[in-house]
Amino acid sequence: MCNCDAKAKDNRFELLEQTLEKYRGSRGKLIPALQETQAIFGYLPAEALGMVGKVLKLPASEVYGVATFYGQFHLQPRGKNIVKVCTGTACHVRGGGKVLDEVLACLGLENGELTTADLQFTLDPVACIGACGMAPVMMVNNDVYGRLEPQDVSAILARYKNSEQEEGDQGCVA
Repeated sequence: MCNCDAKAKDNRFELLEQTLEKYRGSRGKLIPALQETQAIFGYLPAEALGMVGKVLKLPASEVYGVATFYGQFHLQPRGKNIVKVCTGTACHVRGGGKVLDEVLACLGLENGELTTADLQFTLDPVACIGACGMAPVMMVNNDVYGRLEPQDVSAILARYKNSEQEEGDQGCVA
């Protein structure tokens, strides 16, 4: 008998069930439970939030409220590479807005999108990276790039594009 229409089982939910077992009924363990859930999925899918609430015996509104309050939690899938662009005062006055615009253009992000369709990049504009002397500044993962000009962006992002990127291609990565 063909089972073609059956939804493929996501083994991460089985892992989540096992992981959450140690928190069963522990209402005060919501943040650690959310952290472990996000470690499994890379973000917090709605179905997983429901499971967390059920195991911890918390209302969905409380689980969702905590997940949306803390910046460490993400409700949408995130890219393999996290691009942080500083929007603080020092970066702003030294052209950080133009750097941010170039990142958006190179990644092909528009209309409020923050993650590329291929899940290679997520843009995370931040208030300050803490490298004001090197403004304008951006980070890709843990690498810091300072004293940027908009024309520097495409070559930097190309370094992080998956192996499909052709050798020597220094154009935008989208």
